[in-house]
Amino acid sequence: MHVRRLGDGGTPALALHCGLGQSGMWRALAGHLPDLAITAPDLPGHGRSAPFPKGQDVHDAATNALRPLFDRPMHLIGHSFGATLALRLALEAPDRALSLTLIEPVFFAAAPDGAVKRAHRATEAEFFAIYETGAPPAAAQEFNRIWGGGVPWTSFDPKVQEAMAAQMPFVVATEPSLWGDRAGMLRPGGPEGLRCPVRLIRGAETVPIIAEVHRGLMSRLPQAVETVIPDAGHMVLISHAPQVAAACQPVLEDASASYR
Repeated sequence: MHVRRLGDGGTPALALHCGLGQSGMWRALAGHLPDLAITAPDLPGHGRSAPFPKGQDVHDAATNALRPLFDRPMHLIGHSFGATLALRLALEAPDRALSLTLIEPVFFAAAPDGAVKRAHRATEAEFFAIYETGAPPAAAQEFNRIWGGGVPWTSFDPKVQEAMAAQMPFVVATEPSLWGDRAGMLRPGGPEGLRCPVRLIRGAETVPIIAEVHRGLMSRLPQAVETVIPDAGHMVLISHAPQVAAACQPVLEDASASYR
């Protein structure tokens, strides 16, 4: 696994990027959090890391690869798919989690049943139907329509479009964990047992299901605090790094004071 080190602060943090992303996406945020020493890996199948092992659930494989990096008390920060991994690591070893910051977690299983969840399920079903036709580029275009924050597909370089299309099998493979909670993160008493400070961050203009995911998680994590960043979408980590850093700062400071 390729690992990037960002910052030279005194408090360790593990930062986990979104699906189809890579570790360099944390550079801007790291520049606004100088007290942290951030370990930012490329997840399996992303960036400069090796592909996912064949025949293994992608959430399990990513978690297995990350466990050796989560070897002492540290802050956990994750975006999108990476946020679901950060949550899983925190639940597995709560004594090591100084704090947990989840940015736009795509943990759909946590969202309460209702109209928003059903509508998003139907939207994703359209994506899966396109993928099943054997047309990854068309599936990638649909994926970008849902999660790209309004960035036109045609604005991407053809090589970027090809790279996104090549990642569509990964996106499809996340369904058992993100929709089905295959890892059992929502088991009774699981989230409630987490005692570290928790911050949930989303863009005000993001996909509606994210607000519902936050609502579901906050019902299970009584210490969680939500920050909604105006004029931001799903890629708030990139588009609004200073505001994300400002939202992170209070929970990091509270937890770091205890660490010191």
